[in-house]
Amino acid sequence: MFQPGSLSYIAGPVVAVVVMVLLALFMRWAFGTGGSGSAHRRPATASDDGLLTRVATLSRRESALAFRAVLSDAGIRSTVRFPSPHRADVLVFPEDAPRAREIAASFPAA
Repeated sequence: MFQPGSLSYIAGPVVAVVVMVLLALFMRWAFGTGGSGSAHRRPATASDDGLLTRVATLSRRESALAFRAVLSDAGIRSTVRFPSPHRADVLVFPEDAPRAREIAASFPAA
């Protein structure tokens, strides 16, 4: 069958390694992000709210998180976005926006 010094003992593993490397390169090309993920992101703008509606803009992170906790206690789902230093936008779903604005009007930091 195979002789211990024959070429097939070396060719088999070499072919397997080459196939694995080519497969890995193809997978990286096919499913890669096209570069480092954060390098191609652009900063959020006012029109990037998506499905959410901005109900308050606060100057302190702590105030925004406190307002979000008040909204949560009222049963309103919300999130906070920090588009720049010293600015925090509180966002809610459109169906909750009127109630959230009422709460924001009575919130001391808003």
